Amino acid sequence: MNEKVVLLTSLKPKNFHAYEKIEAPVLDLKLLYPWVMANDSQQFYIETESPKKVLKQLLKSIPLIEAAGGLVMNENSDYLFIYRNDKWDLPKGKIEKKEGIKEAAVREVEEECGIKVSKLEDKICNTYHIYTFKGEPVIKKTYWFNMKCKGAPKLIPQKEEGITDAKWFKKSAISGIVANTYPSIMDVLKKEGFFKEKVKLPLV
Repeated sequence: MNEKVVLLTSLKPKNFHAYEKIEAPVLDLKLLYPWVMANDSQQFYIETESPKKVLKQLLKSIPLIEAAGGLVMNENSDYLFIYRNDKWDLPKGKIEKKEGIKEAAVREVEEECGIKVSKLEDKICNTYHIYTFKGEPVIKKTYWFNMKCKGAPKLIPQKEEGITDAKWFKKSAISGIVANTYPSIMDVLKKEGFFKEKVKLPLV
């Protein structure tokens, strides 16, 4: 939710003292979102026997926006990151009407960074991000894919989309990304095995 983390889990988190438990009698994000945002805590969890079932229930309670993006690697094994809204991010954007998910992912990466994707590979994961749009909470579901591009092309950030910078980073040199990114981006990087050791999520 914005930059706060809500964990759906069947077991109490090992470091549960770092989380605040949500005892929600009604799983409605229209009610849950303002409560979380008004709370001083940054990390929360909902303990349930069926996290997937609860997630589906939550997704039905507010409008859903679907987006797609990618983790791009060049021929030097560098990874592409963009800088937008004063944070490091990965290129992504909304899926247009009658557009396929994979097609949208490639288009958004190419538009936002001025490169040509040479190969679309496997899907990494889906992430969920809740924010307000026109005064109402909405949830963005983003489909993430591995991608490759030939060479190490110069990056052209799409400034009209609020992207002020775009850079290639070595896998071993992303400490600056970790210190200033979103929990959902950390989920993508963790899924791809960027961290050998447990990394603490960045807090607001």
